[in-house]
Amino acid sequence: MSISPKKYIFVTGGVTSSLGKGIISASLGKLLMSRGYSVTIQKLDPYINVDPGTMNPYEHGECYVTDDGAETDLDLGHYERFLNTSTSQANNVTTGKIYQTVINKEREGAFLGKTVQIIPHITDEIKRCIKILGETEKYDFVITEIGGTVGDIESLPYIEAVRQLKWELGDDALFIHLTLVPFLKASGELKTKPTQHSVKTLLESGIQPDILVCRTEHNLDANIKRKIALFCNVEEEAVIESIDVNSIYEVPIRMLDEGLDKVVLKKLNLNDLTNLDLENWNTFLNKLDNPKKKVEVGLIGKYIELKDSYKSITEAFIHAGTLQECKVDVRWIHAEDINNDNVKEKLSGLSGVLVAPGFGDRGIEGKITAIKYVRENNIPFFGICLGMQCAVIEFARNILGLKNAHTTEINKNTKYPVIDLMEEQTKIINKGGTMRLGSYYCNIKENSKTAKAYQKNTTTERHRHRYEFNNFYLESFEKDGMLAAGINPKSKLVEIVEITTHPWFVGVQFHPEYKSTVANPHPLFVDFIKACLNQRS
Repeated sequence: MSISPKKYIFVTGGVTSSLGKGIISASLGKLLMSRGYSVTIQKLDPYINVDPGTMNPYEHGECYVTDDGAETDLDLGHYERFLNTSTSQANNVTTGKIYQTVINKEREGAFLGKTVQIIPHITDEIKRCIKILGETEKYDFVITEIGGTVGDIESLPYIEAVRQLKWELGDDALFIHLTLVPFLKASGELKTKPTQHSVKTLLESGIQPDILVCRTEHNLDANIKRKIALFCNVEEEAVIESIDVNSIYEVPIRMLDEGLDKVVLKKLNLNDLTNLDLENWNTFLNKLDNPKKKVEVGLIGKYIELKDSYKSITEAFIHAGTLQECKVDVRWIHAEDINNDNVKEKLSGLSGVLVAPGFGDRGIEGKITAIKYVRENNIPFFGICLGMQCAVIEFARNILGLKNAHTTEINKNTKYPVIDLMEEQTKIINKGGTMRLGSYYCNIKENSKTAKAYQKNTTTERHRHRYEFNNFYLESFEKDGMLAAGINPKSKLVEIVEITTHPWFVGVQFHPEYKSTVANPHPLFVDFIKACLNQRS
């Protein structure tokens, strides 16, 4: 199905942050796609960082990477996992990017000496970034999620820009406002006043929401919905309940039950409600809710206090587990807490261990100690990025006999730099957006565990790193049992290592978690969970 002109949906949030604008946007996108429309979702982030690439995960959660090498907000991961479509540079816009573009234009003399101001120059650039996706002619709907909370100083230019766009686009655009209806235990009541005030703040900026999605812990009865509709100037059918659920993957079904997609189509004068196809999604949910097996997997990292730091990994576990009707329980293990004396206790009872990506020296020896234990005890192991590099270091130290082998990221003067900086990275000073980023080809060796998992000998995967396996040592590694199972065909860099004599020991330089979706669980995660099930039995 293709419609013209393209439709734009703007999603704002009020009362408090973390209400789930990204999940609501992804859920609406899923419902529209199930009706035959093509959809993309965009995130506008109000922070001044150009992207989250240099931000500590404690600050912003996981940094998600697209095929074209954009370092983006983790919500883009939700968009891809729900819609099973790739995003790009254009799907994540930050205040830093906006101002950087406008300032560069000013330096070039593009504004003919005029005073550069928030209105119209910043708002015009925001509008240009929003319309880019629609102008590709690839999509019927462009859903734009505006980060932050209405009333925040940082969000004001975005709010003004989309207000202007609504007037320019007329009936081809609408506003969805996500808000909170809290429950006061003392009085036993749901309170609508925060929602009323949130909408009032929007109105002060010149925006009347068309649809209200109300996050709540308790069901909204007809009286509550009627009250919200009356005081917020929306139709009663446009007050949508978003009650807390056990899994984010239930939200599209909840929104379907509430008629969110029908209200959106009605308000955009699109009345074709055919082709609703959620059979595969419902099959997934049924398996998710009714697992027949269970495994416990250890996730070793250094940011485990904030689970969102590893969001794509935990979601990939869900996808892979559900495919095999298995519930994957994650034991969160801080790398800094692991040592030779307690590693057996820390990893006791686990059916598999994943060592997570990261940067820096904190917790590195704990990761290496854990890897030595799982290698020696034939426990399924999956290393991603730094996790793979730690596996290489451990093998070099304990199998090859290269005492104190290390990565030059941690020890620049190591005698055995089995992990080293890429040549093109040696002169880089500015860190943002300068790593090996985005999608690269990988040739997989026949008859390897990895080839059996992928069921093919070539793939593309997303990267985010500076340091690489040092090919100077490759022959020694392969001679003693660590196979370079995946190689970049152009650079000859090692992408995948595995130990041939181990039940399942795989390390990958890339980030397979970024490409795992509900519709297509990543084959390496699927095979890892299969190995964990075998370990348990």
